[in-house]
Amino acid sequence: MKDYQQAFKQRLLAIIISGMMVSGCAQESNDSVQREQGQTDTTTSASEPMTQKDLPVSGSQLKPQQAEMMVSAQGQAQRLVKQRQQLSEAKVMANVMPMHSDNRHLNLAPINNDKFATLVQNGNMVVSETPVSTFSIDVDTGSYSTTRRLINQGQLPGKNSVRVEELINYFSYDYPAPIDADVPFNVTTELAPSPYNQDTQLLRIGIKGFDIAADQLGASNLVMLLDVSGSMSSNDKLPLLKQALLMLSQQLSAQDKVSIVVYAGASGVVLDGVAGNDFTAISRALNKLNAQGGTNGSQGIQLAYQLAQKHFIENGTNRVILATDGDFNLGMTDHQQLVDYVAAHSKTGIGLSTLGFGLGSGNGGYNDHLLEQLSNKANGQYAYIDTLNEARKVLVDQLSATLLTIAHDVKVQIEFNPAEVSEYRLIGYENRLLNRSDFNNDAVDAGEIGAGHSVTALYELRYNDSQNNLVDPLRYSASTVTDADVSINSDEVAFLKLRYKAIGGQASQLLTYPITKQQQLSHLHQASDDLRFAAAVAGFGQLLNHNNYVHDTDYAKLITLAESAMGQDRFGYRHEFVQLLKTAKVLSMQSAEVMPPSQVAKRVNPH
Repeated sequence: MKDYQQAFKQRLLAIIISGMMVSGCAQESNDSVQREQGQTDTTTSASEPMTQKDLPVSGSQLKPQQAEMMVSAQGQAQRLVKQRQQLSEAKVMANVMPMHSDNRHLNLAPINNDKFATLVQNGNMVVSETPVSTFSIDVDTGSYSTTRRLINQGQLPGKNSVRVEELINYFSYDYPAPIDADVPFNVTTELAPSPYNQDTQLLRIGIKGFDIAADQLGASNLVMLLDVSGSMSSNDKLPLLKQALLMLSQQLSAQDKVSIVVYAGASGVVLDGVAGNDFTAISRALNKLNAQGGTNGSQGIQLAYQLAQKHFIENGTNRVILATDGDFNLGMTDHQQLVDYVAAHSKTGIGLSTLGFGLGSGNGGYNDHLLEQLSNKANGQYAYIDTLNEARKVLVDQLSATLLTIAHDVKVQIEFNPAEVSEYRLIGYENRLLNRSDFNNDAVDAGEIGAGHSVTALYELRYNDSQNNLVDPLRYSASTVTDADVSINSDEVAFLKLRYKAIGGQASQLLTYPITKQQQLSHLHQASDDLRFAAAVAGFGQLLNHNNYVHDTDYAKLITLAESAMGQDRFGYRHEFVQLLKTAKVLSMQSAEVMPPSQVAKRVNPH
């Protein structure tokens, strides 16, 4: 009898576990969604003990002893399922696919409605065919902050969704400041072996703008355009936004003007041009804001520009600051129309900066792409605020750079010498590329540099004597380099040209810088901390984007490289980056466990 009871119990336990495992995956995902939405399931959960009343058959059909064993077996099964759910929770929430063996992951897009534009990565260019590379500079940082937020939530960004240049330019670098007041920035270059591939070199271009103390900025006319729709109610959105703007207002003076426009289902004016040092009025207005209604952002933009024009300050800073957690789902929803609208107003001297808050919110979701494009076309910057520390970084520590532009339409063009360089690749700046003819065309819009901003661009290049060129030379092509050219430029690797417009100027000015082979360092460890750290950050972005050109790179190598290049790290951002790298490495390793080994092998070696 005892053996029969034991056998019955084991068989019953196996049946229950099998059935619950089959339904567990679907229910697990459903439970996750319900937890996100704050829903309560009224059915019995795996954490609630069952009783005989919960059994699928009546008590009269089972003997009391059998019924007790069934309840006991059911409880064991529920505990096992709960343990399984806890172990797999990180994998389910990460929603990623496995990595390659070199730690480059293959992940899916986020399961929410957030919108991150998919980039077409820059390819390897052959110098003999395309010797010139042209792009607009970029000082936005939003892509780094959103990447950090996703990783800290246990999710790797989607493939090709990371703007690598925004990761690099999130950090400040110890570039020499300009010494000539007539030129608003200084340009430096550096050449060292690349950490990504054998027989390649890394060229760093660094631009440093002159800095201005916050109390010497001059008068500012700021219009805060704030999203107060219902999705802004969580603590990391409207409450964080209020704290951020209070920080900003404490940096202002009596000569500044502050207006606040809010938008939800409708738009309205909360403050109309009060003095910047009227902290009481500003804080009272912010504290009254509540999140409710839809998102009629376009109507709010029109009202904000009307106030900016009303309080316009000649020879001052006139800027609309848009803060939102999502997309515009009411009013003027044609995004190109919105972009054209803010671009037209930028020509009147009113810029637009965008601040993003929250992810996975609202009916339309967070639109990273739109906020980046709006600021790009309106002579502003795009930042994503995920913590109070980030708010302080953008609106206090970097206030001069955020508010004051020192150069407009800054373009970079570099011509590589085919006598020395066979191939090159620009890392990042995919949505900032310009045609070669755009460089000399002053009608073509480009990026802005704020006071104290540093801008970094990286090229990976191969010399002609490299043994691992990716492209074979053409059999029938004639060399375009004469002996005279070689003798004149034999020491030049490339020639850097930079155009910019001074504040108030309509015609661009040209600066030129030859890059010689004498700058070439023999070993990466001889390079500056700034080059090595920027290389680690760029490598991270390329891994996240599944870049095909970083063959010798993985998370462990990048961690070692970044840790060797901390520099002074006054605010601790470089140390934070190393921790982010380590977390991403763990998430990548976890994601590899989601897919069965046979499928992992198939993805690593599809042939």
